[in-house]
This record gives sequence, structure tokens and C-alpha cells, in this order.
Amino acid sequence: MAINKAVRAALRALSYADLNVKKHYRLFRFFVNLTHYPILRPLYQTWDRRILSDGYEIPVRIFLPKKDNGVMIFFHGGGWVTGNIDSYNKVCANMARLTNRRVISVDYRLAPEFKFPAAPEDCYAVCRAVFARSDALGIKKEDIVLIGDSAGANLAAAVSLMARDRGEFAVKKQILIYPATYCDHSDSSPFASVMENGTDYLLTSKRICDYMELYLDKPENRKNPYFAPLLAEDLSCLPDTLLITAQYDPLRDEGEAFGRKLARDGTRVQMHRMENALHGFFSLPPAFLQVRTAYRYINQFLSEEIQDGNT
Repeated sequence: MAINKAVRAALRALSYADLNVKKHYRLFRFFVNLTHYPILRPLYQTWDRRILSDGYEIPVRIFLPKKDNGVMIFFHGGGWVTGNIDSYNKVCANMARLTNRRVISVDYRLAPEFKFPAAPEDCYAVCRAVFARSDALGIKKEDIVLIGDSAGANLAAAVSLMARDRGEFAVKKQILIYPATYCDHSDSSPFASVMENGTDYLLTSKRICDYMELYLDKPENRKNPYFAPLLAEDLSCLPDTLLITAQYDPLRDEGEAFGRKLARDGTRVQMHRMENALHGFFSLPPAFLQVRTAYRYINQFLSEEIQDGNT
């Protein structure tokens, strides 16, 4: 259903009530996590573990489906500043149930306490451990898929690049849901969606800029491809990619530009723009049309060989 005038007015009002994330990030993180925290005891089976990397234990939560057709390693959104495995419990439980795959949710370290590259290094370490222990876990390496939304999709793309560059394991498929792929979301951004959707649709361009400034460790890393994957000179030899964007999302155009660049460099890509959708729609209940449609694309991608080019 299209966004009508009343909904647009409400979205505009909510968007202008934009907190200063850089100044109040702890308060912002608290409220974001609080509103997503599971109150009732979960009705799904989970398994908490920790993965040791360079003296730090990275928490992960494994969601077990009734049928098990593989593994999805999930990186949550939240601008690298908010979100955790608790706030994404329901999303991951739905993901396990609707895909019939184990979901490993990664509680990577957040900025600004831990700036870039702490988050991608944590995510990489978890993936390396899962790939290394795949036989013991009863997993085929080719059935391990990386998936993330927003900042988590940025991390999934970064991990795929890191895996290609370091050669320690090979990712076969990745799913990127409205990914952040570029380094500039100010008025100088080259992408029209930042101007068109950057003020009136909940996620504002100002908030994205604040998140990135909290996440960035030093100015020269703004153009690091593990920070902004679209800036990678070479996107060849990367996993088959499903990329889903949202119509009313400031990140829409940079995500689609990343998909086109992947395809240009020989990566097999399937790309879909979700009509009448806002950034963050994937966290809604599966009853919503856009979420149901996203899972239809995901399950097709998981079960079928995709064709070269975009759709």
C-alpha cells in the first residue's frame, strides 16, 4: 500500500524530532534497545556461545529452526552504535523459522567505545571460526551465508571483502538488506536518495552522518573499502549477492550502486527495490507485505542458482 498524506505527515514529524546522536548516543542506544527488548520468555530455541578472538570474547546467539538446511551468520543494524543480539531476537527467530536455517547472530562491539575496524574484525573472527569448525558443526561450507541489515549489511559486505583479500575462508553467498556502502551522506553526497529521503522518512541523513562520525576512527579510513565497500577498486571474486533496498531510504541509491558495481566486476547479483518501504522495514513482523516479499526473495536466492545481472 502506498504511503498516503497522513502517513507522510506523521513520518515528517517523527523525522524532525532527531536526537543529537553524537552527544547523546548512550541515551539513544538505551531507548533503541529498550523498545526492542524481549519482555516475554521466547518461544524459540536459542543457544548462547562466545568466540575468542585476540583476547576478546565475542558473544553469539544461535537460533535453531525445526528443519535445518544450512547456516546464516547475521550482523544486526543500528548504525554501528546501537542494537545487540537481544534487540534482534525476534528478527533472528523469524529468520530461522522462515528460512529453515540456523541463524548465528553476532554481538559485535559498538562505537564509539570501539571504533572501526573493531566491528568488522569481530564479525570476521566469528565467520572464520564457523568456517573452521564447519565439519564439527555438521555444516557444509557452501551452505554458510552472510546476511545483515543496514550497518550490518555494511559489515557483511566488508567481511566478504576481507575473506577474499585474506584467503582464510571463502564465502559463497551474501544477503545485503538496505546496506550502507558509501562514506558521505551530507549535502555533497552524489546520491539522489540522500536528498530525496534524508529528512522525512525516520532515518535522516543527519543521523547517518552522526553514526559514521562515531564509528570512524581516523579521517583517512573514510575511504577504506572495509568502511565503505562501494569504494573498493575491485569487487571481483566476491560471493553471489542478493541486495534488497527500500524506496524511501536515504541509503537506497548507494546500495544499488554497489550492486551494479558488483555485477560490473563479474559477481552474480540479484537486486530488488522494495516499493513503499522505509529503511528498517525488515525488523517488522512477517505479516507486513514487504517483509513477506523479502523472505520470498531470500528463500529463492538460498535455494536457486541466480542469473547474471540485476532484476
